[in-house]
Amino acid sequence: MKTSVNYFFALLFSLILFACGEDQENPTIKDLVAVDYLDQSYGSNPIQNFDIFLPAGRSKEATPLLIYIHGGGWVEGSKAEFLQFKQALQKELPEYAMASINYRLFNFSTGANKFPSQENDVIEAIKFIISQTDEWNISNQIILAGASAGGHLALLHSYKHQNIGNIKGVIALFPPTDLSSYYAYNLTTTLGLNALLGGNPSDQATAYQNSSPSFFIRSSVVPTIIFHGTTDLVVPIWQSDLFTNKLKEASAKYEYYKIENQGHGFTNETYLKVFKDAATFIRTNVK
Repeated sequence: MKTSVNYFFALLFSLILFACGEDQENPTIKDLVAVDYLDQSYGSNPIQNFDIFLPAGRSKEATPLLIYIHGGGWVEGSKAEFLQFKQALQKELPEYAMASINYRLFNFSTGANKFPSQENDVIEAIKFIISQTDEWNISNQIILAGASAGGHLALLHSYKHQNIGNIKGVIALFPPTDLSSYYAYNLTTTLGLNALLGGNPSDQATAYQNSSPSFFIRSSVVPTIIFHGTTDLVVPIWQSDLFTNKLKEASAKYEYYKIENQGHGFTNETYLKVFKDAATFIRTNVK
């Protein structure tokens, strides 16, 4: 009898230990705290890295991902640009995990990293991030966002490579959209695009088409929201005018906000409203 009792308590103690171990290895969703992983590598080049910000209580079922792509004319800038928007975006989209990526920058002096290096880096970054979503306990559904050259890259990937990363929508701020027409805007765009793409739109027609989001417009493009300042002297607003006219002709799902008396970059107050409008659009149109 004594042996049976001892066996019973030993078995009960083992079950308790096993249950505790299971709880530690598989914490409940509510136990998942917010975590930031900075300077994570997605490629062999030192610049090929990203930051990701995971919210508390995340799950694969209820935590989609927003990936932000920085601007800088494809020649400068970094993922740190996202930090000025991080608080506002997290306020409007608290259920989202958020990432910000670096990509190789074109070097005028050496000619290194011509386009499509930047496009290819976005692809590789997204592929790597998607490979980690199970480990991070988040969904593989992605919203791409970006400003200026980052807006161009977000649109280009969303329209041209939608199936790489399960892209569900795109937010673009004052983006170049048609590089052929943008080429002749001023001396800076002419010289810059000539170097970046290895020639002019006549010599490199295919390269300009393949690098322009407008070339990939069709009715099935992902829901798109665009914001552009009416006094933008870097990327003229007619880039977004022409682009959204094509979206309308294709019966694509989009919204377009012209921001009066704002240039290439908005005031802090304007950004707050922009991200509120963007969040409303995403919740309404992204399924």
